[in-house]
Amino acid sequence: MKYNENKYLKELDTYIKQTYTEHYSKNKYQATEFIIDAGHGEGFCVGNVLKYAQRYGKKDGKNRKDILKVLHYALIWLYIHDEKNTD
Repeated sequence: MKYNENKYLKELDTYIKQTYTEHYSKNKYQATEFIIDAGHGEGFCVGNVLKYAQRYGKKDGKNRKDILKVLHYALIWLYIHDEKNTD
């Protein structure tokens, strides 16, 4: 692939897996799961995509982790979309 997408997909996969072992995951559940279950997942994901996209370059400089967060929340948003729009 021209833009090394496979490399970045592997990095994103590693990043996402680590989020399930960090402080965001209490008692084997992430807060995001409760927000989705309450029906607020789409707005939560959109808000976080915007938050981390706007934060890039401002907090800790041009922080790659902000880009990974944007991509992670976009994937969750895609999941929510597909769950709502599956025939």
